[in-house]
Amino acid sequence: MPAHHKGGGGVCSYLWRFGVDERDHGGYSVAYRRDDIEFPVYVAGAVAAALLVAAYTTGQWIWLATGIVAAGFTYYNLPLLETGRPTLGANQYGIFIQSFGLIRWRAIARVELVQIAERAMTSHELQITLGAPLASALVADWRKVSIYRSLMRLPWHMDHNSVVHVDVEPFDQSADEIHRTLVRMWRYYRS
Repeated sequence: MPAHHKGGGGVCSYLWRFGVDERDHGGYSVAYRRDDIEFPVYVAGAVAAALLVAAYTTGQWIWLATGIVAAGFTYYNLPLLETGRPTLGANQYGIFIQSFGLIRWRAIARVELVQIAERAMTSHELQITLGAPLASALVADWRKVSIYRSLMRLPWHMDHNSVVHVDVEPFDQSADEIHRTLVRMWRYYRS
């Protein structure tokens, strides 16, 4: 069942500022799921703290270097702990992606779900192909983030062919359900 969010960040607060409640317009959003995905972030944070304390007490550079690497991993993956915040979604205006923006429905040429084989496992990636230049495709551009946030994990990356790639594995809904819902909304709203 789609989760609806009124507060927080992203397109919800964007729409709320203009007096629009996305529930009235078939809004749909997904967030990072609440399960074992946070465990490595907490473990890396604890390891980083222990290594930095060891570096401080012993004065050894190796502990400091290892602690900085573990702290960097923790910092990069902090967005995975934001489980209540909408990360990807859609409404009557288009598809929104956290730290990317709101893409107009008519600017989207295709929405595909692609399987990517990585060693012994298969992951899924949502690929949104733009049919217009990025500047005109975005209703709202959220790519400029604060410096502290720019070093953290982004839920998207874009290639030179105007395809936005979104890893859907860490989300709270299945990859097929996310793809099916976005394609259904894309077909409805672009007509």
